[in-house]
Amino acid sequence: MQTEIPEATVRLTPRQLQILTAIASFQVNECYSPTIGELARRLGISRSTTFEHIGELRRKGLLSAEAGRARSLNLTSSGQELLEGRGGRRSKVWGPSAAGIPLVGRVAAGAPVEAVQQRECLSLAGHFGGSDELFALEVTGDSMVGEDIRDGDYVICRRRVAADDGQLVVAIVDDENATLKRFYRESSRARLEPANDDYEAIYSDNCRIEGVVVGLVRRL
Repeated sequence: MQTEIPEATVRLTPRQLQILTAIASFQVNECYSPTIGELARRLGISRSTTFEHIGELRRKGLLSAEAGRARSLNLTSSGQELLEGRGGRRSKVWGPSAAGIPLVGRVAAGAPVEAVQQRECLSLAGHFGGSDELFALEVTGDSMVGEDIRDGDYVICRRRVAADDGQLVVAIVDDENATLKRFYRESSRARLEPANDDYEAIYSDNCRIEGVVVGLVRRL
């Protein structure tokens, strides 16, 4: 039986089809969704042009996204059917599945460092439950050894934009540096507390919570 193409695709431009295909390909190859900047670089077009086409694809019901999340672009069922109907293979929507939880990069347990993107998947969904809010990060550094979190461990996190005092979080400091610490509020700033006397607390008035740690995996 031939797949029915959604009516909205009658007005799909070649560039919009190219963007839709690029997002699906990126998810299959990288195990996570692309940012607008990554799409723009891959296709050789401007961010503003990419943003406009993504808006049209969302309006046509072919893409979904969450406000405030850079990697939330996903093909809807209509978008999946469109590509399949045009001879493309069905892509894997970003998120935990039987294949595992996306391993999206590294997070420092010392001084904050830029997160490095990876292409692996960590098969832990069976332990923590299937949810597109889960992600994994590899720990680098020893500032959390007092919590028995060591260099080379993997922390399993649940995406959150806020945290309670004392929670172990992955935080972005100054819009670019990721770090793993205990989170505390202090009037107009945040305190990110290490668990190693060799490190000092990080104080920041520009701190964004990316997730709360819910589990730990260690390779022996």
